[in-house]
Amino acid sequence: MSQQTPPAGARPPVPDPRSGWVTGGVVFAGILMICGGVLAALQGIAAIAEDDWYGRVGDYVYRINLTGWGWIHLIMGLLVVLVGAWVLKGAPWARYTAIVLASLSLIAQFLFLPYAPIWSVIMIAIDVFVIWALAAYQSHDSPLSAP
Repeated sequence: MSQQTPPAGARPPVPDPRSGWVTGGVVFAGILMICGGVLAALQGIAAIAEDDWYGRVGDYVYRINLTGWGWIHLIMGLLVVLVGAWVLKGAPWARYTAIVLASLSLIAQFLFLPYAPIWSVIMIAIDVFVIWALAAYQSHDSPLSAP
């Protein structure tokens, strides 16, 4: 049995964006959004309830009052939980909204680095995965899907 060589200049096959590993990535992204949103809301509540929960940061370019950060994390966390649930239900609008929210969460975590550096880096990595998983998946009813 001999293997056929592809013609010169031929491109390798592109994986189907509806394959199992991408679909599984979307489900995992939805679950990560719900878990991350709950943790962000709890992080926000901790910052609102006790301003001294996080260490004080000296001169930081993006310094915001910790109570302000608490409200940002609380609101963002609740939105992420809601949209993550809709991602798991398969709503097409939720994928696009989730990409926007994950991008905003990534930026917020970057700005929050001095207050919780290890947690912020972990959340940035999770947000990058969520963005990738939701951007790579194309459902049959997506305007981006091939005819």
